[in-house]
Amino acid sequence: MDFQVVVLAGGFSKTLVPLVSKEVPKALLPVANRPVLSYVLELLEQNNLKDLIVVVESESAALLIGGWISSAYVDRLHVEVAAVPEEIGTAGALRAIDHHLTASDILVVSGDLVCDVPPGAVAATHRRHDAVVTTMLCSNPVSGSTESGSSGGKDKAKKHYNIIGLDPTKQFLLHVASGVEVEKDVRVQKSILREVGQMDIRADLMDAHMYAFKRSVLQEVLNQKEAFQSLRRDVLPYLVRSQLRSELLLNGVQSEENGNDKDASQNPKIVLSQLLANASTPSFHELHALGPNGFSLSPRKTHKCCVYIASKSNYCVRLNTIQAFSDINRDVIGDASHISGYSFSAQNNIIDPSAVLGSKTTVGPQCMLGEGSQMGDKCSVKKSVIGRHCRIGSNVKIVNSIVMNHVTIGDGCSIQGSVVCSNVQLLERVVLKDCQVGAGFVVTAGSEHKGESLAKKEK
Repeated sequence: MDFQVVVLAGGFSKTLVPLVSKEVPKALLPVANRPVLSYVLELLEQNNLKDLIVVVESESAALLIGGWISSAYVDRLHVEVAAVPEEIGTAGALRAIDHHLTASDILVVSGDLVCDVPPGAVAATHRRHDAVVTTMLCSNPVSGSTESGSSGGKDKAKKHYNIIGLDPTKQFLLHVASGVEVEKDVRVQKSILREVGQMDIRADLMDAHMYAFKRSVLQEVLNQKEAFQSLRRDVLPYLVRSQLRSELLLNGVQSEENGNDKDASQNPKIVLSQLLANASTPSFHELHALGPNGFSLSPRKTHKCCVYIASKSNYCVRLNTIQAFSDINRDVIGDASHISGYSFSAQNNIIDPSAVLGSKTTVGPQCMLGEGSQMGDKCSVKKSVIGRHCRIGSNVKIVNSIVMNHVTIGDGCSIQGSVVCSNVQLLERVVLKDCQVGAGFVVTAGSEHKGESLAKKEK
């Protein structure tokens, strides 16, 4: 396929502190003891998309990620790592690498996506409809156990809540709202739906951050709209709105050639009621072909925004919150184990042959124990991932948790619903429940922590 592939790998995400640190950017956070970025790279490789631009925020993160890619994918992928400034957003990141984009179509994938949906299916939908943008939608992920995860993680998840409007054929994207827009938009849409009721409104779908763009249109929008920072919040809604405005023009509703955002937002009833009427036509985008008098409109006036909706059986989650980090680790060694790439034992777990277990120590199903790790006597591990070269004492209980590499855990510790980063030391009899412990932190003996974030102060 003549698609240029761009992977947006982020940088040192503030929402993932203390898991992310100066040594571990977001893309290298471990999912089942593999960097999360590896899941996207291998998905692309399986689809024969091997020529990639990986965009990383900050030079230091780019060096770390570039170093890992060059050692892990030597002779497998051709990857150009491009460093861009921090906090410029997904649209800003593409604007910064504008000169690298040369193909007729661009496939943009978030580096924090863990999924089994073939990118080729999104690209094929895009080509079939000759769309300006095709976005992949998937079912909203079910978050983890109610007793695990801080309320902050749940609040952050709300931001990614979407209201999606689709045409009756579920091929075209007619309306999209997310985050703070959702409440007011739902009210507007309900009032109009009582009268017309033709648009398929969905609140159960998530924008998976896998997009196919027509390059010329993407570059034009990024150049003209310099304030746009986010593909999801700015570029995609703009393309959808301008698609609707060209529909409105065909139906005799006045609109300037380039559209007027202010007028559209101040008169939502006209926009949405007209949109709903259009949506009831047999083929929504047939209206693009002919003007009111049967004459063709200029190509600049028309474009299609399409969707590829993943099957409910597909796995598709983004690692964009601490809760999501825990959920994905749980899933990839549990219900979505086919994504992990590992072979599971008869006990439905993964214990590296070099790991050492003490007497009466049990590692339950849907668990993982990395290479070179050692556990003392009478330990219990349930639904947890333990990294490489960990030293774990006796009578230790680990439940629904992620323990990264080179962690030392003293005798009698209890860890539940927590994330323990690399090189942490837990001294004897520490109790952690729903905590995150940043890299290199030392937790004092006998201490108990619930719902806390423990980390060294960054210098």
